[in-house]
Amino acid sequence: MSYDKSLIAHKLQRWDQYITDYHLPQWESIPDFGLYMDQVVLLLERYLSFIPPVNEEKERIVTASAINNYVRLSYEVDGVEPDYSIEFNGPAFYEAMRRGASVKTSMVNPEQAARAIEESLQAGMDVLYLGISGGISGSCWGVGVQCRELEEKYGSGRIAVLDTRGASLGEGLVVIETARLAKEGRSLGELEDFAKSRCARMQQFFVVDDLKYLHKGGRLSGGARLAGSLLQLKPILRGNEEGKIVVYDKVRGKKKALEALAEIYDKTVDDRGTPIGIAHADAPADALHLQNLLRDRGAEGEITH
Repeated sequence: MSYDKSLIAHKLQRWDQYITDYHLPQWESIPDFGLYMDQVVLLLERYLSFIPPVNEEKERIVTASAINNYVRLSYEVDGVEPDYSIEFNGPAFYEAMRRGASVKTSMVNPEQAARAIEESLQAGMDVLYLGISGGISGSCWGVGVQCRELEEKYGSGRIAVLDTRGASLGEGLVVIETARLAKEGRSLGELEDFAKSRCARMQQFFVVDDLKYLHKGGRLSGGARLAGSLLQLKPILRGNEEGKIVVYDKVRGKKKALEALAEIYDKTVDDRGTPIGIAHADAPADALHLQNLLRDRGAEGEITH
């Protein structure tokens, strides 16, 4: 089979130019009047019409379920809740914390979560909810209450709620791996069993640079905070079997703290191909340094940060 290389090159150049020049409409330019859901879906599909279909059946990129089923954890900075339509600015958020801003987080709204879950049930899908640790948040408990009510309406065996006993990437890695199996068509029971097995093996260790929020959250006394700050103590924390945050060890200085995390990996992980997640609060250089320390200790698996 022969190809006209000049024709292919010309089409690729046109496509490249189209993508370069294409811009989604600014928020201010979108008409401010009510739309039915099917109109919202149609509008978004027109804006994204240049994207090829995801399969031969021309399955929709945007669906009503995808729009409705967006449920978030909320937060406030100095008493002001952000505009969630704007992409989260991590560096600005953590810089506000460093300046001493009052930051509060809230659990998932159970009723909002229930509406999203019911939307999926009505569409014929089963639902597996993997929640942030019940040891630090009431989100999983609240969603579980709502799901028990939904089971009375839609029958048992269609909803599963699992407390991951993790948070951040400790929870996220379980979600990512389980989602991959879901795309392969695994059943709800198989997905739940897999997620449980991953949660049982997940270990989370972390260190904080400032003891302020441990004290504010009631996990550290005022005297211990003062002494720790003066001595440059960095507590190594972990999520225990109940999903609660407990002190694992204490070291002096950030450098030794990062080395201690790598040493914990070296002592506790047998399978060096196991995926690793490094979550950081606007500290990319520290995350990269920790990744290098882990590689030096034989980590071969995927490292996400």
